Amino acid sequence: MAISYKKLWKMLIDKDMKKKDLCVAAGISHASMAKLGKNENVTTDVLVKICNALQCDIGDIMEMVPETTDRKDAE
Repeated sequence: MAISYKKLWKMLIDKDMKKKDLCVAAGISHASMAKLGKNENVTTDVLVKICNALQCDIGDIMEMVPETTDRKDAE
């Protein structure tokens, strides 16, 4: 299984927030945001900060998805 943050990106659109706005509101680095953008692993501390800033649960910003063997699908 792999992690997908598509729910996070949809939530940002719904709240009319940009990624840089979330960085400031959550107090996370641009490097962490870049990792999220690539569906890479980040610390739970980063996820908690995002959830606190957006006032949501962790399941509202991420989900487990089956891994694909074709890397083009993941990009």
